[in-house]
Amino acid sequence: MNDGLTSGVPAPLGATFDGAGVNFALFSANGERVELCLFDAEGERELRRLDLPERTGDIWHGYLEGARPGLVYGYRVHGPYDPQRGHRFNPNKLLIDPYARALRGSLRWRDEILGYQAGSPEADLSFDTRDSAPFVPKSVVVAPNLAGLSHPRPHHPWTDTIIYEAHVVGLSKTHPAVPGAQQGTFAGVASPAIIEHLVKLGVTAIELLPIQAFVDEHPVARRGMHNYWGYNTLAFFAPHPPYLGAAPNPYGFKAMVERLHEAGIEVILDVVYNHTAESEEIGPTLAFRGLDNASYYWLRDDDPRYCVNVTGTGNSFNVKHPQVRQLVIDSLRYWTDVMGVDGFRFDLATTLIRDGSSFAVPGGFLDMVASDPILSRRKLIAEAWDVGPDGYRVGFFPPGWAEWNDRFRDTVRAFWRGDEHILPELAGRLLGSADMFEHDIAQNPTRPAWTSVNFITAHDGFTLADLVSYERKHNEANGEGNRDGTDRNFSANYGVEGPTDDPEIRAVRSRQMRNMLATLLLAQGTPMLLMGDELGRSQNGNNNAYVQDNATSWIDWPGLTEEGRALIGFVASLTALRRAHPQLRSDRFKHGFSLSNGLRDVAWLRPDAQPMQIEDWSDPAARSITVVFAAEDEPPLALMLNASADAQQFRLPAGIAAQWTILLDTAETGLSTVAGGEQFGLAPRALLLAEKSA
Repeated sequence: MNDGLTSGVPAPLGATFDGAGVNFALFSANGERVELCLFDAEGERELRRLDLPERTGDIWHGYLEGARPGLVYGYRVHGPYDPQRGHRFNPNKLLIDPYARALRGSLRWRDEILGYQAGSPEADLSFDTRDSAPFVPKSVVVAPNLAGLSHPRPHHPWTDTIIYEAHVVGLSKTHPAVPGAQQGTFAGVASPAIIEHLVKLGVTAIELLPIQAFVDEHPVARRGMHNYWGYNTLAFFAPHPPYLGAAPNPYGFKAMVERLHEAGIEVILDVVYNHTAESEEIGPTLAFRGLDNASYYWLRDDDPRYCVNVTGTGNSFNVKHPQVRQLVIDSLRYWTDVMGVDGFRFDLATTLIRDGSSFAVPGGFLDMVASDPILSRRKLIAEAWDVGPDGYRVGFFPPGWAEWNDRFRDTVRAFWRGDEHILPELAGRLLGSADMFEHDIAQNPTRPAWTSVNFITAHDGFTLADLVSYERKHNEANGEGNRDGTDRNFSANYGVEGPTDDPEIRAVRSRQMRNMLATLLLAQGTPMLLMGDELGRSQNGNNNAYVQDNATSWIDWPGLTEEGRALIGFVASLTALRRAHPQLRSDRFKHGFSLSNGLRDVAWLRPDAQPMQIEDWSDPAARSITVVFAAEDEPPLALMLNASADAQQFRLPAGIAAQWTILLDTAETGLSTVAGGEQFGLAPRALLLAEKSA
């Protein structure tokens, strides 16, 4: 390896090995000098500092002949330390390359990682001269992976998609059939045992909680805990090192994707581009803050010393800046082009489309995705809210995007709990929430019914088992005095808070879990299951288990009960029903339109099989209803729901020799057929699905 750098080229950004050496390119608009710092293989000892010799526009670059993959490096950027103007350059702080494909080492929370002197009366206006290198992760040069995918992408249509939200560790950590060294890693997720489980369930896509390299927040580390969920990203191109296992090859992630594709399962990543791990202005200097704080972060117009915080995490990533926006697009392209990912769920996606008080400005993030020939063909899911003004933007995203529908979650929970005044809201949610999604931002009726990503539970909140076992959260183990997590859970315990041996309470809880799972998988839209709900996983009432990297959050595979096995089979039967009946997964919203077979695509009936009237919809005590789904060349399906604590008499539509076959009965009464017009009892808190057979 030569002693110095030659000029190199400004593109591509990052560290690029060409077979003879490595080209380094880094964006910094306000920096005045950039040093490339080289370390030993363990990243513990700094060996050399070399100035990047050339600047093309705002890109600093240099070429190191003889450098090879595995080289450990970082940057120090010189420039003004003037927080009141938004600048926080401090060359004493080693910085991660934003385009680094791998990291070496971990973050140790010490005062040295701050750009200012901790405890100084001048606070963040002071300047710290200590070296942070011993306490921060380093970047690693990675050889390019030019191999294509060995298995075709599954390319499941949205109408056929069933998403399974999962965590790399929680899914595989305790499975006895996963080798010990693979538990809690990408290899564990790709193990035959886990894939067999996913295939049995009938899911078509696994949505992984953040796998881009992340670190613990300072308050979490101070409590001796770890960030489990991973919504604190530090490096947008690097897989989280612990998930790679003992052999830290970043392409271990790609190997997992290949195995899942082989099984017909798509991979969706939960990505966090709305903020970074550097937190607010008093946070650490690890990467973007020291590279060019005024470019990478959205700062207040009236006082650029402070970050705009519409994310609730201390900072907001400045995707309004063209170079920062390009970083996000380049990262997305890397994960899909190189690593084989099939789609993305964007955490707090509203932040990505903000421009002050306006949203989705021309030429912004949405336009860049829409014009990208690759990204525009991937599955794109928005969590369409943040904590800033007017931040709830569900229904706002354009055609081609799906959106998390939290109103589906709350409505279905409230209905099965037995709340009043729910039926009109439930009707809209069961049909894909056309009131929210059928029109795009230009009010054009171009968005399909799959736009609504329906869920009852997600990583953030109660699990399904806890939803029917606890009336209030129990987050004491998180170390925040039970103040964290929402108090708006729409949950019930049916007699006892937490676990019980009472057979009647257990029976009600089991039936309510089946009811909500069935409602989720039989509704129009795109269903999303939470990892472990299919076998009754509990978090002991913790509805914000973000720091619980332990048995609280992991699936307890060794402790799987017969009841849990039965619930797995129930979920598998639901996904099979959904696949077998196109009436349940229409591409178009249903509005009661007439079909060529004389039926309407949807009809709403009272329990006596008569059409719902205005007064029926407005009855606050109404908790029972039938919805009939129809499609061309398919027999109608009748979904009967009784959320009352009492049994309810139902009838199914009559006709000449009308006979209905029971496909699903969450009360497990053994009912098999019902004649049209015949009265029969539907058990308390129960659901039936029937198909007209004659």
